[in-house]
Amino acid sequence: MELSPLFLLVGGFILLLVFLYFVPINLWITALFSGVKINLFELVFMRIRKVPPSLIVNSLITATKAGLQITGSELETHYLAGGNVPTVIKALISADKANIPLTFKQATAIDLAGRDVFEAVTTSVNPKVINTPNVAAVAQDGIQLIAKARVTVRANIAQLVGGAGEETILARVGEGIVTSIGSSLSHKEVLENPDKISKLVLQKGLDAGTAYEILSIDIADVDIGENIGAKLQIDQANADLKVAEARAEERRAMAVAVEQEMRARTQEAKALVVQAEAEIPKAMAEAFRSGNLGIMDYYKMRNIQADTDMRDSIANPNTGNTSSRAGRDETKLS
Repeated sequence: MELSPLFLLVGGFILLLVFLYFVPINLWITALFSGVKINLFELVFMRIRKVPPSLIVNSLITATKAGLQITGSELETHYLAGGNVPTVIKALISADKANIPLTFKQATAIDLAGRDVFEAVTTSVNPKVINTPNVAAVAQDGIQLIAKARVTVRANIAQLVGGAGEETILARVGEGIVTSIGSSLSHKEVLENPDKISKLVLQKGLDAGTAYEILSIDIADVDIGENIGAKLQIDQANADLKVAEARAEERRAMAVAVEQEMRARTQEAKALVVQAEAEIPKAMAEAFRSGNLGIMDYYKMRNIQADTDMRDSIANPNTGNTSSRAGRDETKLS
């Protein structure tokens, strides 16, 4: 069976496309004219390993033109590890032009650690400013101050892998501001010399173990907050007042209990007196019958009692009538 020329033409075109896909001759020629020596079979093996040859070759061309000594195998390894090859090449070129010591191994390690290595080099060349949030602290005189600082930092290439980030810098600077304000005797000292805060904070070496180097700390603004000392004193006074009121209420309750107990004892004593007075007429009658008490003795006792009642009535008019009535009642009983 003879094959038609059209079928042969289409088949040959498809084979040519497949060949050009696996054997990027144009890319190989471009690399040769750019001064990059790379084997054509290496490009084929890159395609088989699912590594884009154009990415590796273009990165090699850029690195070679910049005077960097990097092999295609190193770039391919970094790509297969999940790295960003163009960013690493840009970072190496920027570091080389700025005379910043940065090796290919360091750059790939920083990139694989999740940091933007090109941004790190840029920050190392051009320091950036980090604005801290409002930090509230209280001076020793009880006045609250709210400070805001600007921290100028640059990247520390050697500490980018494993070093702390911006959050740690902000936390340490905030802690230093609180310590500096808290050690001031008066809030006026801080308002008069805000640079005192930045000097004390810089002396603490807050950038140790971080990916940045602190160049300067500038206090942007200091505002006066609440009078925390007075507020605490008011709260303490209110607490003391409540404690005093509770103790006074306890003493009042004890006094009421004692008073009620005394009243009960008084009533009991009065009952005993009334009971004893009720026995007097009986005793006098018994004395009359037995002859131990005569009529003259009785009248003498009544005269003495009347004289006593009269004196009591003169000394206390309000109780005189009551005593007289008591005497008359006693006479009737006898």
